[in-house]
Amino acid sequence: MVPGGWRRVDLVDNTGSTNADLADAARRGEPGDIALVAEEQSSGRGRLDRAWHAPPRSSLLLSVMLRPTTAPATWPLLPLVAGVAGVEAVRRVAELDAVLKWPNDVMVAGRKLGGILVQLVESAVVIGLGLNVSIRPAELPVPTATSIAIEGGHPDREALTKEVLRALRRRYDAWLAADGAAHAVLPTYRELCDTIGRRVSVDLPGGVVVDGEASGVDDSGRLLVVTADGAEHGFTVGDVMHVRPEA
Repeated sequence: MVPGGWRRVDLVDNTGSTNADLADAARRGEPGDIALVAEEQSSGRGRLDRAWHAPPRSSLLLSVMLRPTTAPATWPLLPLVAGVAGVEAVRRVAELDAVLKWPNDVMVAGRKLGGILVQLVESAVVIGLGLNVSIRPAELPVPTATSIAIEGGHPDREALTKEVLRALRRRYDAWLAADGAAHAVLPTYRELCDTIGRRVSVDLPGGVVVDGEASGVDDSGRLLVVTADGAEHGFTVGDVMHVRPEA
């Protein structure tokens, strides 16, 4: 293993998508515990199939391919494991008060710093993570995004990459050691999740929108939302918007 517990860490100047590259490696039957870091992506994707664009060398762009030995029923917790690792790395290296928006958007000061995409590929799991590091205001893809440099943090991309890999390895190994149990990640996740306790609007597949208060995240990773009629609903997918309190 290379330092940090990874079997291999590769660095490329440019690729279409680090997630797609490691998905291909998984389909070829390569063993897990490999990471791929790119200086630039031309076809990066985020959650809900959104495009991910950034100027070269302005963002952390990496993916890892894992072959978990826990029951597949525990794998839905992996997006939360990755989210916790991402926030911990940003807090340590960039020294910013990063939090999570369910399930795993990395947020600073109410704006999106980065996101995580977890894909099941046959018997493997590919986790992709992108964080805006030195992007300038004029380069932001949307006004709701931000970067470490914009927020006044330390934009050290190399140090952040190393810390993300260390944090992800540490969190993943602890989750494996607990046989995929919720207690290995949920207590910390709930502390870091800024969605809990907020008024939210959940945009579901098919155009259905549910409004209510996010009451928590259950042990399977579902977002719990209490609607106006007092009913509590659990969601495994959906685009969440934090609703500002009325003045």
